[in-house]
Amino acid sequence: MGRSRRTLPEELLLLALDPATGTTAQPQSLDLGLAGAQLVELALAGRIAPDGDRIAVVVPRPTGDPTLDSALELLRRRGAPVRAVHWIGGPRLGLRQTYLSHLERCGMVHAVAGQMCGVLPTTRYQATDTEISREIRARLDSAIRTGVPPDPRTAALAALAHAVGLGKHLYPGNEGRSSRSRLRDLIRHDPMGGMVAHAVMDVQNGVAAQPRRGPAPAGGRQATTGGRGGPEPVRGIPAQPRHGSMARAVAH
Repeated sequence: MGRSRRTLPEELLLLALDPATGTTAQPQSLDLGLAGAQLVELALAGRIAPDGDRIAVVVPRPTGDPTLDSALELLRRRGAPVRAVHWIGGPRLGLRQTYLSHLERCGMVHAVAGQMCGVLPTTRYQATDTEISREIRARLDSAIRTGVPPDPRTAALAALAHAVGLGKHLYPGNEGRSSRSRLRDLIRHDPMGGMVAHAVMDVQNGVAAQPRRGPAPAGGRQATTGGRGGPEPVRGIPAQPRHGSMARAVAH
């Protein structure tokens, strides 16, 4: 895939990175979001495609990105399509640190060592090029402000940002309420991103063991996350098509 284009996991992590503190917002749910972002990126690369609420490998050829290829290989080894909610909620936590180290190797962030309470060692991360983070944020702001349907990559990024609860980090307070609402609504503009975002929220809600129900009735399905800082309710998206039709819609 080369390094000319950043991947969705990288962009999601850069969105969550606070330039003032060098820490990430929503650290617990961010691991889930990064796992979901890997799925969307692999779909955009034509390596996987959804089959209902499951994920199937359609082209096992490596992408050239080591972190994505590791996920692709794990999916391939499953031998059969896996439910997105099971993949995202699987025992692969620690992706946040994996991607922070990855961004450091790529030169996008640099680590700053410190201490907590003068004793415990800590590591904070600062973006080496703030223009990159501003460009990512500007894409979301533009989609929210103009109301023009965004490209699939930006729509998926918005869906994932909402799913992990970054809305209140990006658009805080009462003045940001309308922007958070529009961020939430962007979830409907990319079927793969929407499906994965709902899976991320399902894991946070503890419903990963339950099969997803059919399409929501005319009022829309409401999905919420428990606890503070989670995403606000999101209206339902259309039922996902089966594998054959969706594979043709995945961007390469």
